[in-house]
Amino acid sequence: MAADSSRSRLFPWLLVGPAMLVMALVVFYPFVYNVGIAFSDMSLRTFRNPGFAGFRHFIEIFTTSPLYTILGKTVIWTVVNVTFHVAIGLSLALLLNGPVKGRNIYRALLILPWAMPQYIVALTWKGMFNYQYGAVNLILGRLGVPPVSWLSDATAAFASAIIANIWLGFPFMMVICLGGLQSIPKEMYEAADIDGAPAWTKFRRITLPLLKPVLVPAIVLGIVWTFNSLNVLWLITEGGRPANQSHILVTWIYNEAFTLYRYGYAAAFSIIIFLILLGFSILFVRQTRGTEAAY
Repeated sequence: MAADSSRSRLFPWLLVGPAMLVMALVVFYPFVYNVGIAFSDMSLRTFRNPGFAGFRHFIEIFTTSPLYTILGKTVIWTVVNVTFHVAIGLSLALLLNGPVKGRNIYRALLILPWAMPQYIVALTWKGMFNYQYGAVNLILGRLGVPPVSWLSDATAAFASAIIANIWLGFPFMMVICLGGLQSIPKEMYEAADIDGAPAWTKFRRITLPLLKPVLVPAIVLGIVWTFNSLNVLWLITEGGRPANQSHILVTWIYNEAFTLYRYGYAAAFSIIIFLILLGFSILFVRQTRGTEAAY
């Protein structure tokens, strides 16, 4: 009996053991190693024998670096992208959840941006934003609008990256919302129709509450992914051009680590980003009660 009980207690650990080992190798160890680098003066010159730097990098980040300016741009980048991702994704999901002819074809076509590699999307949009030959300026010219210097003006370059990232990210929200909508019982809408509830009331009283357990985690994931999104902005603006004015936090860190080779400074900056996102995620889930049942 004792042997059987010990085996039953050991069996769950044998099941989760391989996953925990992989997590330790690919998540926990790199995180601990990154923390160690953050408190060292590791750079290209001191790569083999880095010294202890203490809190020097953190003090530099909060006192002399453009942290607050870049953080403001990062917040704008994240809020605008995620807002359009949710709005477009939820709108398309509501349309595709209804009686639309060729619904499966539309689903396949609308999911293509998400299925394409990000660097292909970024380079394609960069070509479309070309001042002289790009499709965007050619369309604007047909509409009587003068061409825009998308890639040479700081504000326009930042906006062009946002447009490309919106196109790239809305299919994820559409798929999540569509799955949540299909799980809502149709009887609830039928009862609302019997009571004479208008469409907006059904959306506010039935659809949104029942989508919340699905939508809130998706929004949190979207915020974290967008906050840390590097490829689109880096490739379209060619590393923060013009004059490093279109950086967000993650592109700034990438530039510090792999262009200026300030590994300790970049690692300290990455810890600050981690703490910002961790605090926001906990606060957002608590405020929205996203882990609670709808009813």
